[in-house]
Amino acid sequence: MPTPPEQFYRVTDIVGDRKRGIPAIFPVSKSYWLKGVRAGKFPKPIRLSPGVVVWKGSDIDALIQRTIAAATPVEAAEPQS
Repeated sequence: MPTPPEQFYRVTDIVGDRKRGIPAIFPVSKSYWLKGVRAGKFPKPIRLSPGVVVWKGSDIDALIQRTIAAATPVEAAEPQS
């Protein structure tokens, strides 16, 4: 069975756009997202043409999973008697 094609997201797909009714996948501001990309905190984009920049869906999914894992509290140690 062939693998499904990779999905790509533009920045407004990732951070959302309230005016256009696009919900955020990763709810941060556009400027925070772009600063995070430059700092290496978020995935690197792919430039398709001078005005078209996208991110791989698999990279965004991995970022979400890492964020969830980091936010999940570690079970507290057993209380000592």
